[in-house]
Amino acid sequence: MFRHRHTESEIVREYGNAMKIRKFGGTESRIYELVQPIAEEQGLIVWDVRFEKEGAMWYLRVFLDHMERPVNITDCENVTRPLNKLLDELDPIPQSYTLEVGSAGLERELIRSTHFDACEGSRVRVRMIRPTEDGARDLNGTLRSCDKENLTLETEAGTLTLPLAGIAYVRLDDLAEDEIKRAAE
Repeated sequence: MFRHRHTESEIVREYGNAMKIRKFGGTESRIYELVQPIAEEQGLIVWDVRFEKEGAMWYLRVFLDHMERPVNITDCENVTRPLNKLLDELDPIPQSYTLEVGSAGLERELIRSTHFDACEGSRVRVRMIRPTEDGARDLNGTLRSCDKENLTLETEAGTLTLPLAGIAYVRLDDLAEDEIKRAAE
């Protein structure tokens, strides 16, 4: 548990590469604008868009969600076909890439402010870059809030305020009853 506040420079020195709330880049923003109406027409939500390089290959990844049920292969196909056609027509990305459309998943990572807003009150798993003062590196609890600097987590031991700079990742807790019930429906 963090008992005293650190300055940002102390946190960076102590933790190095830290979690930051991501914003869409230019390519991701353009693709989000293209895929959003397609997903909405199918009753889906665009959880995230990522344009990433892995080795020599570029990947355009679109992650989908549904408010009432899990995303299935048909959902992915129903978004992929019109999106692929639109991308071919508009050609918004100059280099070659592979398009992947899939579910955000039960253990989805929270990386954007909209993700944290949407998941307030949900069970999450937080992985710290370094153990907390009481030795914990993995924390489970209910996400209470998140801002540009801190995440507030309600745990069995009490409320923790964790600096984002000390967090490796935050994911929905796959063992949380709410999400398991939702996936089974």
